[in-house]
Amino acid sequence: MSTRTTAIDAFTFTEIEHEVADPGPHDLLVEVRAVSVNPVDTKVRAGLDAPRVLGFDAAGVVRAVGSAVGAYAPGDEVYYAGTIDRPGSNAGLQLVDEHVVGRKPRTLDWAEAAALPLTTITAWETLFDALRLGPAGTGRLLVVSAAGGVGAMVTQLATTLTGVEVIGTASREESAAFARSMGADHIADHHSLVESVRRVVPDVQYVFSPVSGENVEAYAELLTPRGEIVAIDEPPGMDLLPLKSKSITWHWELMFTRPLFQKADATQRELLNRVAELVDEGRIRTTLTTTFEGLTGENLRKAHEQLESGRTIGKVALAL
Repeated sequence: MSTRTTAIDAFTFTEIEHEVADPGPHDLLVEVRAVSVNPVDTKVRAGLDAPRVLGFDAAGVVRAVGSAVGAYAPGDEVYYAGTIDRPGSNAGLQLVDEHVVGRKPRTLDWAEAAALPLTTITAWETLFDALRLGPAGTGRLLVVSAAGGVGAMVTQLATTLTGVEVIGTASREESAAFARSMGADHIADHHSLVESVRRVVPDVQYVFSPVSGENVEAYAELLTPRGEIVAIDEPPGMDLLPLKSKSITWHWELMFTRPLFQKADATQRELLNRVAELVDEGRIRTTLTTTFEGLTGENLRKAHEQLESGRTIGKVALAL
């Protein structure tokens, strides 16, 4: 079966036709209806030395299933973030393992749903796997870049499913307003982190960090002894020694760990299904703020440029 795909080399996005293999035992063949773009897409693109189909987030309709698939059937509406070791979602048809696919929220359109999976999984694993928070969880959580895609989901899930107080960072009026709309209890400025956080709270027990290297000393000041940090970036040459005197724990979060190393683990499917329920109950909302109509090379270029501007609020999606 052939499908139109938008691939990219080091210089340009190019639309091509390519053959799609038959589904493996646990694969779904999904007709993609919308995709969204994440910072990881731009990082993968920047490191390319050969053409590749990019994209992780998608929402679409199952068209065929593998011989061992038990959770889905043709016609099901789904959403997912895929994995980094298979061709991406910027395509008309995509093969994806059923273990990392959730049922699309009924109350969202395709683009609204496609905006959620990668950031939702990252936020969920941050709060409930790394920090081990739950309904009885208390304390104060600092969410750096709270108007970003992941920060907005960390904030929503924390305020919906735990008892923690959320301090979100933002540096512009519009990003602060968006962070508040996601549920942040307080807003601080990440350009003067220690001073602005201490204007609203004396300290924090937890930090979600998408911008780490330049903030380690600030985290060491703000965190209580035996506090915890979850980081999703990879700054070169980062020095963690300032955290030692308070015995602060550093966690790494990579949402691709499960699909890369625990392929039969259905945790991501289960959490996506749970979040779909929360969306349909009106307790969680999409973080989509910008939609381009059409999966074209030009629209993908615009989406990547918008993300790389460093001024994106929420998520950017492309509807097919």
